[in-house]
Amino acid sequence: MKRIGDYRRLLGVTQTAGLKELKTVYRGFMKDFHPDKFHENDSQKSAAEEKSKAIIEAYHFLVSIDPETQAANLEQYTATITTSTIIDYQHKGVTLKVNFLDGSIYEYFNVPRAMYIKLVNADSQGRFARRHIFNSFVYRNVTKSTGV
Repeated sequence: MKRIGDYRRLLGVTQTAGLKELKTVYRGFMKDFHPDKFHENDSQKSAAEEKSKAIIEAYHFLVSIDPETQAANLEQYTATITTSTIIDYQHKGVTLKVNFLDGSIYEYFNVPRAMYIKLVNADSQGRFARRHIFNSFVYRNVTKSTGV
């Protein structure tokens, strides 16, 4: 969750910020920090490029975990978690990355190590994840399904 908080602080938005507010804040920052505004000064231009990259990354990340975005993609998400097999998973920090057979990859945030260990030791990782992870943690789609 540290990453989520860092991105919210960077954009200066709260947890309740919706897509409309995120878009407004993002556009405002991009007007101020777009590298093309600094074409005469190379050091300012490179600083603006770095800042704009960070802003773009934060915006896309926060949009991907927004409840509106998840509601719009709920049908695809439900199909993936109920019908596709887990082929791989990794736990790094408090982020669990799950790869599915259909080509989708989802990240789940703030997953405790103890939960990950239970997943690894479960008789059926898919059943365990459906019951305890998939609808319990903030998630985002890292890649779109390829429809394999």
